[in-house]
Amino acid sequence: MTAGGADGPGAPPEGPASTVDGWRDPANAWRDPATAWQGDGAPPRSSGPEGLVSLISDNWPRADAGLQITGGGAIAVDTDTLRTTATAFTMAEAELSAIDLRLGALQNMLLGTWHDTGEVVAAASALGTRLRETQAEATGIAEALREAAAVYEVVELDTALRAAVAAGDADAVARLDARRTDLLSRYPEAGGRAVLAAFDRGIMWPGELVRQGTQWGVGVGGTFSEPGAVWGGLVVGLGAVGGTALVGIAGTGLVSRDARLTGTAGPVTVTAVAPEGMSGTRSGVAPGAAAAGGAGQAAPTSWRPPAAVAPRSLAAASRIPGDGAARVRVEKYTMADGSTQFALYIAGMQSSDVAGGDDPWDNESNLQLYSGQMSDSYVATQAALAAAGAEAGDAVHVVAFSQGAMIGSHLAVEGGYDVQTLVSLGSPVEADVGAGTLSVAIRHTDDPVAGLAGGGAMDGVGAPGSFVAERVYDPATAAEDATLPAHRLTAYAETAALVDASGDPRVAGVQAVFDDLGRAASVEVSEYAAVRGGG
Repeated sequence: MTAGGADGPGAPPEGPASTVDGWRDPANAWRDPATAWQGDGAPPRSSGPEGLVSLISDNWPRADAGLQITGGGAIAVDTDTLRTTATAFTMAEAELSAIDLRLGALQNMLLGTWHDTGEVVAAASALGTRLRETQAEATGIAEALREAAAVYEVVELDTALRAAVAAGDADAVARLDARRTDLLSRYPEAGGRAVLAAFDRGIMWPGELVRQGTQWGVGVGGTFSEPGAVWGGLVVGLGAVGGTALVGIAGTGLVSRDARLTGTAGPVTVTAVAPEGMSGTRSGVAPGAAAAGGAGQAAPTSWRPPAAVAPRSLAAASRIPGDGAARVRVEKYTMADGSTQFALYIAGMQSSDVAGGDDPWDNESNLQLYSGQMSDSYVATQAALAAAGAEAGDAVHVVAFSQGAMIGSHLAVEGGYDVQTLVSLGSPVEADVGAGTLSVAIRHTDDPVAGLAGGGAMDGVGAPGSFVAERVYDPATAAEDATLPAHRLTAYAETAALVDASGDPRVAGVQAVFDDLGRAASVEVSEYAAVRGGG
């Protein structure tokens, strides 16, 4: 939710960079110890308190394991897959047992001719021993997989139980509690292991923010004095621990299925602008141009072959509006059967105003959306969809960044559209969308804004095939981290490209959505600017 260009300041300097104990050193050289740290070299180490703080930050568990694609939350695996795999191992054990029996019969036959087949019998005996060992291993693996599935299922049940209790659904509580009791009767240790799994996830998800925050605090404090380095590391590091714990406990970053934005917003004026980089545009009045809280205008649209317009991969994130006047882009796909689908791209914050300036995509809207209140940017997005011809119940595919991802999340749970796909980049929230929405969340674990989601839901959200893709954008620490480089749209576009190239089978599910749009009979592209006021 940073300001400037594509939701953040300019890109960091390019060029080779070396690191020393995690500190960025573009010049590949140490500064004179008498020179204050300026963010481009490692500060001198100390054996005193500063050295202790640095040692802790340097050895804090690192999350830089490259791109990680999981089902999300504490449950990074599919319990059904675990049980299916366990069954496969059990079947393999049975087949090995059958082979062992046949081998035993063959050995008995050969024993009568030992003087001629002694070597063969010995080899068969060794093979039989190995078969029995492999059978035992297969049995052990199958049981371990079933136990792991039980642990993860208890985590799922505990999450569902808390939701049912909060909703006052006594029937659901009784049903879930019965399942949990039955599971624990068969796997008594699953309950304790589930608690440890949830605790470990709660402690470890903000690890990279804590590590980098501590190192950054040491570096900044060290520009003043050695005690300043100690206090800087402690204040920023402990602040990161406390802040992330508070967000996680409060659950402010989670948008439940029954969430509804409160209050009112608007009026806003939504104005169609010519889509960037599209030639042959033509004007036409889009149906439904007026929407509650906003005013629509004639929409410049561009008609091109659908296959040439439809997104081909998650690189479609580059279509999210940025530097120009547009805040929302809508692609209307008319399918061969006459039905319509809409691809919606929503910008992140564009203004740092906190008191309601002209641009609805500002900090005021950030705070409103994060606290569950209606914002002018949300109203403007609804108006833009209506101006492009979208009606209640229409299929919508959302690709959105930062504040735009908060807007998309609420559209998915309460907007009245059939949001079939929600691709969020750097989102401060995670929406508990239902089984009809394919959810794709791309996060940087060193992005404080994405950290506002509190690590996301305890279990996975969305339709089968939904996933969370995470990585550390920049493990080094430098003064420029204050500008939140990990939260730039350009940074997330890089990660989206890595996800596209990952080969993970779940990415194919997103590709299938885009392929379907490419088979449309026609497509119209519109972009909209928005300002506060009735025009």
